[in-house]
Amino acid sequence: MKSCCENCSNYSYDDENDCYYCNVDLDEDEMYRFLKGDSSSCPYFDFYDEYKIVRKQN
Repeated sequence: MKSCCENCSNYSYDDENDCYYCNVDLDEDEMYRFLKGDSSSCPYFDFYDEYKIVRKQN
């Protein structure tokens, strides 16, 4: 299963630099695999669901 960064809760917008970035601190090996494109899915992917809290309240 491939993960899409745009749907991840760790993917944030930086107003100062006018770009998106990942909040997860990857170690050197993980960053190398990510940049090379070897990993098919991110182990830190957390689907961003803005309605998660509302469902819990009901």
